Amino acid sequence: MIVMTSLHSNPLFTRLADAERILVAGAGGGFDIYSGLPLALSLLHQGKQVYLANLSFSALDGLPIDDWVAPDLAAVTPDSALHQSYFPERTLAQWLRQHGYPSTVYAFPQTGVRPLRAAYQALIELRCVDAVVLVDGGTDILMRGDEAGLGTPEEDLTSVAALAALDGIPTRLVVSVGFGVDAYHGVNHTQVLENIAALERDGAYLGAFSIPRATREGALYLDAVTHAQLHTPEYPSIVNGSIAAAVRGSFGDVRFTDRTRGSELFVNPLMSLYFAFDLPGLAARCLYLDRIEDTHLMRQVHSRIAEFRESIVTRPPRRFPH
Repeated sequence: MIVMTSLHSNPLFTRLADAERILVAGAGGGFDIYSGLPLALSLLHQGKQVYLANLSFSALDGLPIDDWVAPDLAAVTPDSALHQSYFPERTLAQWLRQHGYPSTVYAFPQTGVRPLRAAYQALIELRCVDAVVLVDGGTDILMRGDEAGLGTPEEDLTSVAALAALDGIPTRLVVSVGFGVDAYHGVNHTQVLENIAALERDGAYLGAFSIPRATREGALYLDAVTHAQLHTPEYPSIVNGSIAAAVRGSFGDVRFTDRTRGSELFVNPLMSLYFAFDLPGLAARCLYLDRIEDTHLMRQVHSRIAEFRESIVTRPPRRFPH
């Protein structure tokens, strides 16, 4: 169902207007939660209670038992696992504390759909959450399964599947930022646009808006990304580095880490756009979500998606018209 709004009203923030306690969660692991930081800060500045969470690639097994608030749900603070060099959730918690924001970042280990859903349910009940925004740094969360390339959808779609069945949450949304950054993972962005058009026809696309560097949230996001790059120099985020470069107005093959040596980036203004969607509507278009529904391990998700891909004829890639 299409909900009519005014042109001067942002549909994403309109959907969140009545929510008081909002969970902003990184869908795909790594630094994905950073991609949601401008949105989370904007909601905080509006007086909302905002909680941050992330599907984590960090070594959570080393956390003390007191940091685990529920099975598969850890509360990461600025002082968590200081011996670990790679820990995006802790690095973000440290930045948040420096700037006077609530500094707990919840973390989910890599699991299948069933335990991740239970962990989300536990966090939602713990914090009385009434809206969830799932954030993907990139666009592979928008892949329905029959595209020429899916990028790295396993973690993203595990997160989507986990939340799609939690009907008790009145507002569940997805935002994607970093359009074009998944090209080095084989995503065809003409097919991304084709998928967004289909979601619009279904009434599940909530429009797009930019992260201007002249806003308070945009400036803070750039500061947070710089802080993360300084504190994780051996493995900085290519996705957020690209988005931050786009927010600054950079263009083309921008160099901000040796990790991109040998590849050509195409940083451009579209990378700084948030594309927003209704989560149940997006989930309904995924062709293999039912196949991963009963998974308990991430490797099961990988194998189920691979089996699905072997059983279908994929759509051929399309080029942008010149």
